[in-house]
Amino acid sequence: MRFPLEVVEAVRAVWPKDRPLGMRITGRDWAEGGIEVADAVAFARALKKIGVDFVCVTSGGLVPDAKIAVGPNYQTPFAEAVRREADIPTRAVGLIAAPRQAEAIVAEGKADMVALARAFLDNPHWAWAAARALGAEVAQPPQYQRAGLRNWPAAFERD
Repeated sequence: MRFPLEVVEAVRAVWPKDRPLGMRITGRDWAEGGIEVADAVAFARALKKIGVDFVCVTSGGLVPDAKIAVGPNYQTPFAEAVRREADIPTRAVGLIAAPRQAEAIVAEGKADMVALARAFLDNPHWAWAAARALGAEVAQPPQYQRAGLRNWPAAFERD
C-alpha cells in the first residue's frame, strides 16, 4: 500500500478541500493468495485516514486463470463490506444495468453510489430511462427537446 498511499497524499495536498477525492480499489482479485476483501478494508481505512472521501470498489481479472463469478451485482458485496468495515462512502460496480437494481443497492445500504459503464454504452439515455422507471422526471435542456421521450420512446422502455 505504501506507493499508492504516497501518491494519494501528494494529490490530497494539492487537491481543493472542497472537492471530493475518490479512489478505485480492488475488493478481490480472484487469484489464489491475492487480494481479498479484508485487504480492501485495510486499504480503504488507510485512504480515509489521509483524506480520501470515497472509494469505488471493483475486482480483478488480471490473472488469466482467475475464476471470476460474474453475474449481476457480483462485486457489490465487496463495496458493502468496505462501506461497513472501513466506514467510508463506497461506490459499487459490476453488471449493474437496471434502474431498480441500482436503486436497491443504494436503498439497502450496500453502497452509497453505483457506477454504470456498460449500461450507458448500451443506452446513452439510461438516466432518463431510470428516472421514468423509478417515477421521477428529469428535465432536458432545450437543445435536446427534439430527441426527447416523445421522439425516442423505445430508448426509455428498458428497465
